[in-house]
Amino acid sequence: MAHRSLLGALAGAALGAVAARAAYTAFTRRPPVGDEKTWTRTNHRGEPITLLEGPAFVAGAGTAAALAPGLPVRVRAAAVLAGVGSGALGAYDDLRGTATSKGFKGHLKALARGEVTTGAVKILGIGAAGLSAAALLPRHGTARRAARVTDVLVDGALIAGSANLANLFDLRPGRALKVGTLAGGPLLAAALVKDAPAGAALAAVPLGAGAALLGEDLGERAMLGDAGANALGALLGVAAAAGLRRRGRLAALAVVAGLTAASEKVSFTKVIAANPVLNRLDMLGRRPR
Repeated sequence: MAHRSLLGALAGAALGAVAARAAYTAFTRRPPVGDEKTWTRTNHRGEPITLLEGPAFVAGAGTAAALAPGLPVRVRAAAVLAGVGSGALGAYDDLRGTATSKGFKGHLKALARGEVTTGAVKILGIGAAGLSAAALLPRHGTARRAARVTDVLVDGALIAGSANLANLFDLRPGRALKVGTLAGGPLLAAALVKDAPAGAALAAVPLGAGAALLGEDLGERAMLGDAGANALGALLGVAAAAGLRRRGRLAALAVVAGLTAASEKVSFTKVIAANPVLNRLDMLGRRPR
């Protein structure tokens, strides 16, 4: 029945929202690592801002994925592994990273020179987490071993690529969460139409966690950082991998790869600012420039 999918979506979103908000309150009182200064950075205005929104998103969404009703064991494990794993690697880069190498290409070039940057560790680690999560997802109607291997590789690339792409949008208040909503909304709608309770809950978890923290992000009191953005993208990647047919997953991977490649050549911020519709969406709820 369709109401089961709706209840699954509501439960996933509510758990994500409550857990993320509780984690943010707890972490602002006592950070998970170090002290308040450890997590303070300077934003695009030159003002201090906390990165604790990121760990709060990881903890909230991870808890919700672990507890959301109706998720098969393997799907639940894949979501927790991808979300928490990507978030932890993102937090490592947030706390230990330097600006000597930037972008996917920059970190890989540094790695080719024998320089292991925190960004390279994160890229390789998220790739491994994505593949591991993809291997956990159940496969239906895939009899041939070669086809199963291909599906794992495609889904792993989709999960890891989505984690990286979400982080590329976390340059202005609320932007990554808005992009996540635009990407996750159709996944949630498709699951509701297909009456897939597990898919609905899986897509709703990061949307609920993000909604609970959006006010802090738009108010420029906190930001996702690598930890939160990587976890957001990874969870949406798992939802896409678990809910879309092979053709849809390939199309999603093509979009993720295309945007990632484009980010090496163009500035998303400049493209958004130059487009009236995108700029209006980007500025919605934000402080004036």
